[in-house]
Amino acid sequence: MKYVVVIGDGMVDEPLRELNGETPLQKAKTPHMDFIAKKGSCGMLQTVPQGMEPGSDVANLSIMGYDPKKYYTGRGPLEAASIGATLKDDDVAFRCNLITQKDGLLADFNAGHISTAEAAELIESLNQAFFRYGKFYLGTSYRHLFVYNDKKAALLKSTPPHDEVGEPLQEHLLKGDNALNPSSENRDVLNNLSSKLNELMYKSSDVLENHPINQKRIDSGKNPANMIWLWGQGPKPHLPSFQEKYNLKGATITGVDLIKGIGTYLGLTNVNVPGATGFYDTDYCGKAKHALEALEDHDLIFIHVEAPDEAGHAGDIQEKISAIERIDQRILGKLIEELPSIDDYALAVLPDHPTPIDIRTHTSDPVPYAVYTPGCQADATELYSEVSVRKSFENNSKEIMDGYKFLEFFINYGNKGNTR
Repeated sequence: MKYVVVIGDGMVDEPLRELNGETPLQKAKTPHMDFIAKKGSCGMLQTVPQGMEPGSDVANLSIMGYDPKKYYTGRGPLEAASIGATLKDDDVAFRCNLITQKDGLLADFNAGHISTAEAAELIESLNQAFFRYGKFYLGTSYRHLFVYNDKKAALLKSTPPHDEVGEPLQEHLLKGDNALNPSSENRDVLNNLSSKLNELMYKSSDVLENHPINQKRIDSGKNPANMIWLWGQGPKPHLPSFQEKYNLKGATITGVDLIKGIGTYLGLTNVNVPGATGFYDTDYCGKAKHALEALEDHDLIFIHVEAPDEAGHAGDIQEKISAIERIDQRILGKLIEELPSIDDYALAVLPDHPTPIDIRTHTSDPVPYAVYTPGCQADATELYSEVSVRKSFENNSKEIMDGYKFLEFFINYGNKGNTR
């Protein structure tokens, strides 16, 4: 038996007035997701443990079968593994967004989705100007990395920039006085450390504001990447390999460094898809094509699509609907049509977390999953949607599953049928 897990990042939502009380997932045409739900088994999954921030890092670590409460150390170090940043024991890796600040406000958390080629020149200039602070590493588009050699930096309190668009910068900078479990003797040290790194963020504007790249962007009517934002920091994690834990050879397909980084730590193959951008224009068909090829010599494939999450952050209803439909038609549809023998495969579809249009950020609410393999007992779920799966879940008296237990459930389901 071989396994495919399709993750629509941030795909689920809340009922919207603009959609007459339906969600984008309900509104989207998803015949292949519906097929999996109708013919397979559905339930609700708690991908973000209580008390943890509802990030894609925590949620996807759960889906891949690892308990975040045991293994999670921060988002930055997960991304470090995918972009060639080798962390020493005292290093702390920060996620480094290129943002747009305007009049003291966080105007745009992704600097108008700046291109990677443009970002490369900005990152080089930052390294030249601030080499005494630490090292910047180029990622993709607006998503980059900063490594700082002081393990105390992992204790600072940081804020995801996508949660604070339109808010004053000053109110959401790194903080030491309400950091993560600081001892009283460390409080002054952490306050001094947060001040130093916040100064770096502000000083970055001196380098970026008048950079030729940003002048060209302004002249073209695009948002400039005129400041950095540090967040999601942590030290190097220690994770058992996927092969060791599940006795399966696995792979990831994604356009996002975070997911590639998790894959690297787990010993998964990160399959390169040239058109995988991590945005609306990602190559959905290319992801399906490479998944079919990877299944020839891998047992399990995670296919991750970022586009619905980006649409949720942007508050763009139509783009979210379109992204969901493309996942259904161009990935699930192609897989179902072209797998050599569907009898030898188990399929799963789920989001990692909700990214509701109305609030434009992640929540930690449970998410609906659907799994299918031929010959399994079906739950009589009508469609794949938040409403339909929850109704089936309640009718079948199921319990909400811890996210990190999903993969083992799915593997057993594929091998033995429905394991409710």
